[in-house]
Amino acid sequence: MGWSRRPVTVAAATSVLALLLAACGGGGDGSSAGGGDKQLTFVSWGGGYQETQESLIVKPWGEKNGVRTLSDGPTDYAKLKAQVDSGNTQWDVITLEPFWAISQCGTMLEKIKDKVDTSKLPAEAVTDCGIPFDILSYVLVYDSAKFGDNPPTSWADFFDTAKYPGKRGVWNYAPGGALEAALLADGVALDGLYPLDTARAMKKLDAIRGDIAFYDTGAQQVQQLQSQEVVMSIAWSGRALDAVRAGATYEPVWKDNLMLVDSLAIVKGSKNVDQGVSLINEMTSAAGQKAFVEKYTYGVVNSDAKPELDETARKFSPTENGQGEQGRYMDQQWWADNFDKVSADWTKWASG
Repeated sequence: MGWSRRPVTVAAATSVLALLLAACGGGGDGSSAGGGDKQLTFVSWGGGYQETQESLIVKPWGEKNGVRTLSDGPTDYAKLKAQVDSGNTQWDVITLEPFWAISQCGTMLEKIKDKVDTSKLPAEAVTDCGIPFDILSYVLVYDSAKFGDNPPTSWADFFDTAKYPGKRGVWNYAPGGALEAALLADGVALDGLYPLDTARAMKKLDAIRGDIAFYDTGAQQVQQLQSQEVVMSIAWSGRALDAVRAGATYEPVWKDNLMLVDSLAIVKGSKNVDQGVSLINEMTSAAGQKAFVEKYTYGVVNSDAKPELDETARKFSPTENGQGEQGRYMDQQWWADNFDKVSADWTKWASG
């Protein structure tokens, strides 16, 4: 279940050459399904995540509707921008981060909220240009082999290195949950997190700086857990599940978890908007959600979807057992408005 959840080009400027090459087309594998004159290019995070999306939903939808489906990836905002700016849009439906769907709505992305059936989707995760596809959480996980008799129960415990000694896994990415977790540990109420006091959060993180083990990718996160390099982590719920299925001994703490979604969007200038809307409706349908989540366990967004999950999968899903409801959705509008500045501050802090 490999998932490279975020593109490396989110905050970094790419070269002019890369942008020019991207404007001329993506570099996907060109896989296709279906027939007829209609076609659609689907873009996502790559790896097992995208393979599952395509094999269980995208390609069957194409075959059913006579649409030839093409693949590209991973999601790359610089390539997307180059296509739109050049007037040579080749991508159609894309999986991306919800704050980016907000910040680029109407400029890089089509407004589709009123075209898609969102009646069964979480209203707080639907935006004008972004439709939620799955739900995950940044959740505290701890090594039960070390702390099983007296487990941590809160983000305050994550920061208590005297009581719970050992390394902490933290994603080296500003919107990766660490700032919110630090404020919660410092006494900020869950419903009072935003606007984030980033200076206060980084000061709190400074207190455990020597005990932080950064990870840059989902694979590194799983490796940290499997090797027991860290005793706790601010984990992606699905990646923690991957590690546990591979034998790692970690348990989740759902109190004050931080939920977010992966969003589906249609690239500005797409010539296949109608087909894109149809595909998004299929991907967010109860049947599509059930099929995907039973294979790749994150939370369902369609309230009618009832996936059949084993006990371990249910333990790590934000939409099972009321677990997500013990936390909150991250404020993606705030992140859309503040991503550039906070990312710069984070990079300076993390590399200092």
